[in-house]
Amino acid sequence: MTRRHPAPTEEPILTPRLELVPVVADDADELTEVFGDERLYRFLGSRPTTTETLRDQFARLAAARLADEQGTAQRNWTVRRRSDSRALGMLQAAFSDRGRAAEVAWAVGVPWQGHGIASEAARAVVGWLERRGVATITAHIHPDHHASAAVATRAGLRPTGEHRRHQGIREQLWRRQVEGPRVT
Repeated sequence: MTRRHPAPTEEPILTPRLELVPVVADDADELTEVFGDERLYRFLGSRPTTTETLRDQFARLAAARLADEQGTAQRNWTVRRRSDSRALGMLQAAFSDRGRAAEVAWAVGVPWQGHGIASEAARAVVGWLERRGVATITAHIHPDHHASAAVATRAGLRPTGEHRRHQGIREQLWRRQVEGPRVT
């Protein structure tokens, strides 16, 4: 298995079972199994994708890691099992409010769902965000997606009464408000 390592300035996020590394175009080969599975899209407004489309998307994401003119940026990690480096999914944090807020999203391949992978990865990224001074962390979750709601709860997010429509799908806003600066 060929594996690209992140730039030295971008350390992976480690958990007991997982390594979250910045996504690169070559991750598309492995993540097609995740994003090509129709079952993953039950609560989403999108459809499965091809390796070529993923490769293009991941190349753009990797190239756009730096903040744009409005002070927003996005980080995307490939979630890998530490024991064998197998790609199991992705996690994303999209920053706003000059880096004081971030919206997170996760996707774990159907074969690995139900094993706490998404919860472990989401908790790790929420901690990473908090250590960097992000005060508001949000996620948008389909009201009937109970597994994603459980992931959000385990990551410290709570449901709000706010909803939106995204790609034709109704989603509820979940939020974690950090009370003060964290020192690490």
